[in-house]
This record gives sequence, structure tokens and C-alpha cells, in this order.
Amino acid sequence: MVQQISGEVDEIVLGIGSAGDSHTQKNPFTAGERMLMVMKAIEDIKIPTYVVQIEDLKRNSIWVSHVESISPKFDVAYSNNPLVIQLFKDAGRDVRQVPMFDRGVLEGAEVRRRMGKGDDWQSLVPIPVREIIDEIGGIERIQKINESDSERKI
Repeated sequence: MVQQISGEVDEIVLGIGSAGDSHTQKNPFTAGERMLMVMKAIEDIKIPTYVVQIEDLKRNSIWVSHVESISPKFDVAYSNNPLVIQLFKDAGRDVRQVPMFDRGVLEGAEVRRRMGKGDDWQSLVPIPVREIIDEIGGIERIQKINESDSERKI
């Protein structure tokens, strides 16, 4: 998707959402780890690309201004998230969608599920991301996060 967007704009600002969350089933990696994964995965993009960390707010009415306050200036927001699209539209911002690529498989939840089960996840992510996950012990972290108290052997 980033490759496609890069053909439409002069520079890209990518947001790492839920930046305050880590070590959970939905967000097992820290914002810094996710930021590193994204930066390594897009190294070949030929236009200036910036990555910002966006923490969740519990007040949707100020979310767009929050994003704008932590991001370099941008003219167009790209998202396929219905809430994000609506919030940007409500704020009078130009928001566009991009086609999803094999969403049933190339989805974070599916990658994390496979990691936790020991199934093939490597084929779903770029090589630099695999290397970072291996380096930080990501598989072991996900498996520990997925354990329940009843599964622990004492």
C-alpha cells in the first residue's frame, strides 16, 4: 500500500497507531519496535517518508487535531479504517482509501496468530521485519502473552 501511495504524493507520513500499547495480544511489540519494523520495510521507497507514533485517545472529537499536532504537515490522509475515515471527513480533511492486498492473510491478527501457534508467519512479512522479530525474541514474547494461567506448568 505504501508503494502505491508513494506514486500519488511527494512525501509520506506513516502513523504507528496505539503507540502507548505493548506486550498485549493485539499489540505485542512496543511502538519503537513497530516503528523500526516499518522503517526497515519501507527503506526502498524513493520519496521522503516519516514515521510518527500516535497514542490512542479516548476522545474521538479531538483525535484528528491530536494526529495533526504530532505529525509533519500533510494534505491527504489514507486509511481503510471506517472510524479514522469518518473522523478525518468530519474534520474537513481529504481522506482516501487504498485497495487491500489479500487482507484475510496479510493482516496483523493473522500474522500474530500464526506466530503464537508456531505456524508459518515468515512468508507474510518482509525479510527486515523477520530479522527484527527474531532479534527481539518476538515469537517467545507472543507465546508468553498468549499463555493463560491454566496452561502454566508449575
